[in-house]
Amino acid sequence: MDGSIPLEDDSWTVAGRTFRSRLIIGTGKYKDYAVNAAAAEAAGAEIVTVALRRVNLSDPSQPMLVDYVRPDRFTFLPNTAGCFTGEEAVRTLRLAREAGGWDLVKLEVLSDTKTLYPDMEETLRALKLLVAEGFQVMVYCSDDPVYARKLEDAGAVAIMPLGALIGSGLGIQNRLNIHLIVEQAKVPVLVDAGVGTASDATVAMELGCEGVLMNTAIAEARDPIRMARAMKHAVIAGREAFLAGRMPRKMYADASSPLSGLI
Repeated sequence: MDGSIPLEDDSWTVAGRTFRSRLIIGTGKYKDYAVNAAAAEAAGAEIVTVALRRVNLSDPSQPMLVDYVRPDRFTFLPNTAGCFTGEEAVRTLRLAREAGGWDLVKLEVLSDTKTLYPDMEETLRALKLLVAEGFQVMVYCSDDPVYARKLEDAGAVAIMPLGALIGSGLGIQNRLNIHLIVEQAKVPVLVDAGVGTASDATVAMELGCEGVLMNTAIAEARDPIRMARAMKHAVIAGREAFLAGRMPRKMYADASSPLSGLI
């Protein structure tokens, strides 16, 4: 034995809750809830995000998310997608707690509809209000290490910097900043937004993130179920590579076999 963590024992913890899957998926943009549920199973996900302003949780006359993605199978992570002020976000999560008893939540406060970039001033203000009310808050944020530290200091239980703009599929645009955020954080860091394909998820994990959150990359793939399965393996591969420790980068060649003593 080399002392490494067996894959089946490798877990992560947020707000006192422990999970083995490091892939979190969303519940939007799918053709229907049945495909969403099948993708969640194929991904091996344990947590699904729920956009409270967009998903039907309460009208039994229409298809309901909970009939397909069952809360006894998955941990629901209510989020504030579509909120552009701190007040909107706080009000949305208060309603979530009243409706479902949820206190582990994902906060996002957006700046504009074109980029869906986080408004960090409003995000930090809303976070402080939510923490004061006893919420355990995972926070979508920019890839700014300074703001990431401020969010953690204000009580965030996880930092979720974007890899690229929501729904863009561009992959991680600033690996250095993600690395700096991971390096300084004492809470889990998860890349949230911008993942387009499996290699993007692997990069996030190789940078030392505890996990990856994605929605569009799976939901808008030509075959969402197969892409969900690919993402599952990509996250595992990236995590294993991070734990293994990559070889150092070198400026020049280094032969695999000795060059001296050749016949």
